[in-house]
Amino acid sequence: MSSSRKARWAAAGGVISIVLATSVLAQTVEGGRFGFGRVATPQEIAGWDIDVRPDGHGVRKGKGDARRGQEIYDAQCASCHGTFGESNNYMVIAGGVTKEDLKTGRAASLKAGEVRTVGNKLNYATTLWDYINRAMPWTNPQSLSVEDVYAVTAYVLHLNEIVPEDFELSDQNILKVQMPNRNGMTTEHGMRSVAGKPDVQGSLCMKDCVKEVKVASELPTFARNAHGNLAEQKRPLGPMRGIDTTRYEQGKAGAVKVAAAAPATAAAGPNPADVLKARACTACHAVASKVVGPSFQEIGTKYASRGDAAAYLVEKMKSGGVGAWGQIPMPAQPALTDAEAQAVAKWILGGAK
Repeated sequence: MSSSRKARWAAAGGVISIVLATSVLAQTVEGGRFGFGRVATPQEIAGWDIDVRPDGHGVRKGKGDARRGQEIYDAQCASCHGTFGESNNYMVIAGGVTKEDLKTGRAASLKAGEVRTVGNKLNYATTLWDYINRAMPWTNPQSLSVEDVYAVTAYVLHLNEIVPEDFELSDQNILKVQMPNRNGMTTEHGMRSVAGKPDVQGSLCMKDCVKEVKVASELPTFARNAHGNLAEQKRPLGPMRGIDTTRYEQGKAGAVKVAAAAPATAAAGPNPADVLKARACTACHAVASKVVGPSFQEIGTKYASRGDAAAYLVEKMKSGGVGAWGQIPMPAQPALTDAEAQAVAKWILGGAK
């Protein structure tokens, strides 16, 4: 065969290949012509296309107020995230937000290396709405109505003192919410451009390394089998294997149990520091600075002159209340023993040192 004929056949073959490829692509897009698969219906696409972007694209029409959100939060969220967002092993919801942050749009607590919370690290309220809508509550994700999602989002914003307690959040005002870290995002880094500053320098780990890493968020034991046995849901290929979560089923023979806290020594009495940690008091109160509630030193100074100061603080800790330090209520602590409450009250009145 001559070279010219070979060239013509090669050209014809290329045209045929292009035509076939185009035909296959067209048939694949149209779906169903090869005996498998089909085009997704608009309803199926809508079920997956639920993301809400920072610019408001995808936001659902609806509204909900913070007071209604508190009812839903207390019933479905507090068991994991704490009554005031202080966390029971999950992500801390509230804290680390100041009035100055709301003005500047830069959360100072993040720069200082303090606690990271939903309130001080998120740049947009739409991000919070999107996550609650798609993933919460943990045991039954996407079960909340649009109105419920707006209400819970409004309440979480209120816990962080971003909006007032009677605030009604809606699709009309969610983009107007001024988040404490709205100006804290930058695109001047290596992920956007090779000329940008790398996100990871590596120099901080070369000296003065921490001896112990503190886990800030983990899955509680009681929730590890909430969605069935992960070992049966992961494919048996690749390096990752699903853990056998049935071993965490409470009441099942051989199940992993949560270790109970060791009882305090009767002679020495409860250690205030241990009590504060066990009862998650430090999620809302710090020793010398305001977090969600007043500092322990502020409390001691305010009530030191009362003759019944210790008894008063014990009662307040156990019964809770609202109004003494603002409109954010303090939850009751019925599990707090008299000995624990008295030890903490004595420590507070002694200067909280």
